[in-house]
Amino acid sequence: MDSQNAHLAVVDVVGVRRKVDLGLLLDEPPVPGDWVLIHVGFAMSKISEADAADQMQTLTMLGETEAAMQEVRGYGLENEEHDQRGQRSKL
Repeated sequence: MDSQNAHLAVVDVVGVRRKVDLGLLLDEPPVPGDWVLIHVGFAMSKISEADAADQMQTLTMLGETEAAMQEVRGYGLENEEHDQRGQRSKL
């Protein structure tokens, strides 16, 4: 979570860290370790680890993996230390 803005969190998307707005999940805020579905910089919903894996598999089947990763990099934290955990969309 971002200490300066309670609605922002840094998430790891397949090894790329980025800031995500949690404002749409105020009724049931995610906590570190939760998996979230992200769209254009917003956490849309909490999902299970299995659902996250299914989403990535679907992107791969559609040939959209690289396009999705380019989007993630566009909102990333390029100038900050890289997190090597390799987790998908996880707080």
